[in-house]
Amino acid sequence: MTEPATRPEREALPIAPRELIDRLPLLGRAMLTATKGGATHERIGLVQKTAVEGDAALLSGDCHDARIDLGTLARVVADRSGKMKDRVLPRLEFQTADGETVFSVIALDGIEPFEAALASTPVGKSLPPKEKPAAGPAELAEDDPGQAPFAAARDAGGEVTIALALPGLAQRWRGRVAEITPAMGFINVMTSDFHLHLRGGAIASWRREEMEDGLMFSAEDHLGAPTGLTISGPASSFSA
Repeated sequence: MTEPATRPEREALPIAPRELIDRLPLLGRAMLTATKGGATHERIGLVQKTAVEGDAALLSGDCHDARIDLGTLARVVADRSGKMKDRVLPRLEFQTADGETVFSVIALDGIEPFEAALASTPVGKSLPPKEKPAAGPAELAEDDPGQAPFAAARDAGGEVTIALALPGLAQRWRGRVAEITPAMGFINVMTSDFHLHLRGGAIASWRREEMEDGLMFSAEDHLGAPTGLTISGPASSFSA
């Protein structure tokens, strides 16, 4: 019997990103994480369905959906260095041609379903460990404007949609903001199926827009430019 090939801890997979996206449901519970403008948006749970619509891949699951621009993606890197205590939490990094990671998918059920999803893929080129530049310290003021719409949604108790859009990806989560936890200079909104980590000072203001079905608040930076982070829902979801 032929032994399975030993795969590098970090490898560039010789397979098109689209094909890997189709295999995401095989990972079991997964976290799709993306960062832009001081916000890290993390959906947690099963990827129940994938589909292709033109040049976009669509992901759906309970409370989540994402739209991925396939034209932005050039390669996928498999990294097995991530650990929580003694458990390996491998990830797939979906990257541009310049090597920038658009988003990552972390296999929360561990290494076994991860390797099973890649079993039919030839072993890729070994890559050096990923450099992790130290982030500067974050500070969160008590009156940080980034908290405002999340606090309103928490107090009202209604359902909202929290979305992040960046080149190559638009991801949304729907649910209730039960709690806001400030920690280590970040505003944190965390549920069993979603995490938002918003760096203190990243948001200068929110642009409020009235829509047919409610309100949308769009985050703006200190230059007045949109950051890609939005929170929306019925007007009642922001009024206690």
